[in-house]
Amino acid sequence: MTSVATTGLHVRSLADSDRPRWDAFVQGCAGASFFHLSAWRSLIAEVFGHRPHYLYAERDGVIVAVLPLVEVKSRLFGHALTSLPFAVYGGIAGDDIPARALLEAHADALAQQLGVSHLEYRNVQPAHADWPRQDLYVTFRKELLPDEEANMLAIPRKQRAMVRKGIGNNLIASQDADVDRFFSVYADNVRRHGTPAMPKKWFAALRDTFGNDCEVLTVTDAGGQSLSSVLSFYFRGEILPYYAGDMPAARDLAANDFKYWSLMQRALARGCHLFDYGRSKVGTGPYSFKKNWGFTPQPLSYEYRLYKREAVPQNNPNNPKFRAFIAMWKRLPLPVANTLGPFIVRNLG
Repeated sequence: MTSVATTGLHVRSLADSDRPRWDAFVQGCAGASFFHLSAWRSLIAEVFGHRPHYLYAERDGVIVAVLPLVEVKSRLFGHALTSLPFAVYGGIAGDDIPARALLEAHADALAQQLGVSHLEYRNVQPAHADWPRQDLYVTFRKELLPDEEANMLAIPRKQRAMVRKGIGNNLIASQDADVDRFFSVYADNVRRHGTPAMPKKWFAALRDTFGNDCEVLTVTDAGGQSLSSVLSFYFRGEILPYYAGDMPAARDLAANDFKYWSLMQRALARGCHLFDYGRSKVGTGPYSFKKNWGFTPQPLSYEYRLYKREAVPQNNPNNPKFRAFIAMWKRLPLPVANTLGPFIVRNLG
């Protein structure tokens, strides 16, 4: 465990014995997210082999700010220190301004020591007006009303009609004990969109690690055929549907619409007060879909400190240089895509 002190503060590296204190701080910090929990440190290291650098600042033995960082080293996509790969939210959690400044200084020194090309903070709110930033992503968050019918009526009319269509098609939504049905739907969906799938063991590890705070909901037709599925996280009264997929037949049956309505019902049953539709790229289909539900896009402020590159990295499907790869990936047989995908996606973060 390392320590750097200034003005009564200490920056330390997270040890296993510190995890209960870290998580207790995250649970009570308004600016923290589900992705700030300490379990992500071992999950990312064990499944993807990336090296974590989890730092926290404490004053008089009390944690006042945390910064989860992971080093991603890839021949394909470069060398980065990120807070946090495989997450939509990250950066420093904590309101103590001196502690935040000390953590940032420590992260900067670590980034230069490691020789990374860039340091990335996946902030929700802007923190550095003069830093390069990625304006590609927005998030969609909305309060849930306590009454189920009120939530139905809060959905704009055209989208509400799609939900009622799904209900009328006698679709069934159920919670799964494992990730088998989810992965079959998800992997087929992302391959059809030209994107490598995360490995199945990643989803199994998420379920095993987070237990009841990680839940799978699958929609089937009356005959039991899987149509749509979603893996969601629960955190402090919020639900975050994070990974999802649909089969081709889902569109005509409005299974995707029914899925998210069923998830809202499930969230209410679990006492949630906020629905976090998660991150989308501006101008995409998912972006429009979430707006159609009456959610307002909120820009995410992904900020960068560049060391060995001239511009913010564009490791996303919108980058024109990936068009040929996307077209090729769509044509791969699903078993081949599922075998090759984890070797690529582990480097994207």
